[in-house]
Amino acid sequence: MTIEFKVNHPVTADQFIALLENSTLGERRPMEDRACLEGMVANSNLIVSAWDGSLLVGVARSVTDFHYACYLSDLAVHEDYQRSGIGKRLQSLTQSQLGPHCKVILLAAPAASTYYGRLGYTHNERCWLLEPGVTIGN
Repeated sequence: MTIEFKVNHPVTADQFIALLENSTLGERRPMEDRACLEGMVANSNLIVSAWDGSLLVGVARSVTDFHYACYLSDLAVHEDYQRSGIGKRLQSLTQSQLGPHCKVILLAAPAASTYYGRLGYTHNERCWLLEPGVTIGN
C-alpha cells in the first residue's frame, strides 16, 4: 500500500462524504445536509489529503490565516487505514504549511481526547461554542 499525500489537491464533496461515512467522524457531522458538507470543503483554505490511488483515505481540513491560528476542523482517516500513521502525517503536513508562530487548534472527539496529548498538543479548557440559533445577549 502506497499512500500519497497532497496539499490543496481538489477533493470533491462526494469523496469527502464517502470518507466521513467510512470513518468515525461521520457520526459528528451533518451527513444529512449535503449543502453544508459541500460548503465545508469549498470554503476550507488548507486541505491536506491522503490517497490510495484514486481513493481518498484521509483528510485534514483547516481554516487558517497561516500566521497566527489554524483551526483544524476535520481530521478523518478511513477505518481500513487507521493506525497506520496517516493521521499523524496529515497533521504534520498541515503544520508544515503554517508560519513559525501559527498555532493549530482543534476540538477533539471524546474518544480521541488522549490521542492528541501524546502527539504534543496541550489541553485548553477555555474553548467556548455558540450553537446555531443562539442569539448573543447584551
